[in-house]
Amino acid sequence: MKITKLPGWCRLVSAAALSTASVMPTPAFAADYPEKAVRMIVPFPPGGGTDALARILAGKLTETWNQQVIIDNRGGAQGSLGTAVGAKAAADGYTITMGHSGALVINPHMYNNTGYDTLKDFVPITRGTEMPYVLVVHPSVPAKSMNELAQLARAHPGRLTFASTSAGPQLMGELFRLTTKTQMVHVPYKGAGPAVIDLLGGHVGIMFTVPTSVNPHIRSGKLRALSVSGSRREDSLPDVPTLIEAGFRDFGDAREWYGFVAPTGTPADVINRLNAALGRALSAPDVAKRLQPLAQKPVPSTAAEFGDYIRAQYVSWGKAVKSTGARAE
Repeated sequence: MKITKLPGWCRLVSAAALSTASVMPTPAFAADYPEKAVRMIVPFPPGGGTDALARILAGKLTETWNQQVIIDNRGGAQGSLGTAVGAKAAADGYTITMGHSGALVINPHMYNNTGYDTLKDFVPITRGTEMPYVLVVHPSVPAKSMNELAQLARAHPGRLTFASTSAGPQLMGELFRLTTKTQMVHVPYKGAGPAVIDLLGGHVGIMFTVPTSVNPHIRSGKLRALSVSGSRREDSLPDVPTLIEAGFRDFGDAREWYGFVAPTGTPADVINRLNAALGRALSAPDVAKRLQPLAQKPVPSTAAEFGDYIRAQYVSWGKAVKSTGARAE
């Protein structure tokens, strides 16, 4: 697919004038909610950013509610499998799903059938965290900058491999191939844990990911960071230039984000209680302290604001998928 000019699709908007998903009329039982354990579906395996956030918040919610929050990791199909499980759960407030940006707003444009309809099957609860993408390479890759990586890829077409763990990182890799007019081999993984293991072992050479998954390995020198997305440098990686600084303006301010959703039909007063509890947890100083080294910035919101955000992101990332011609592999 030939593209002569890439749109600035990564200047992702944070609000839209579209209506928010409705929730069903509410019964009176929410005053005692929760009365039993709450399941939190994480649509990726342990070891990545979603799992790290889920475990921090689950512990906080367990303290608040005096009810256990059970993490249910359901990896596969770049987050689609676990998200589909969440869509089909009982709408009683006892199953919530971590809404991953790739699974909610990118996968529907890349898969023929994800098993869910983002805009119809879920009620938004709150935004969670956001973070930039970082491009890391194995030390065996002899590139110290984005431009050197592009030159290396041009000199050895089809020799370099790039890993992805979800749709967002895959699109970042596809955009790099398009902007540099290079050929690289895409290797998809079910989650950050197994991808990072292979990257550390040198089985793949390049990976767009989030700092949560690789910051310790960058600090130890086991991986080399070349650039981060966004308009400003990442606080946890102050010496790593942005893609814009490196001359790759078409990447814009692309970010990965996590939030929380429930099946459509979940009572509104339960959604309100979940929003309040998660908002307090995300705003707690001890939670912010634990998230800082993971490069995850808490961005709690109202349910309505998150609904608008999802719809705006759905449109923006849909344009990105169309521009790159990317499909799920």
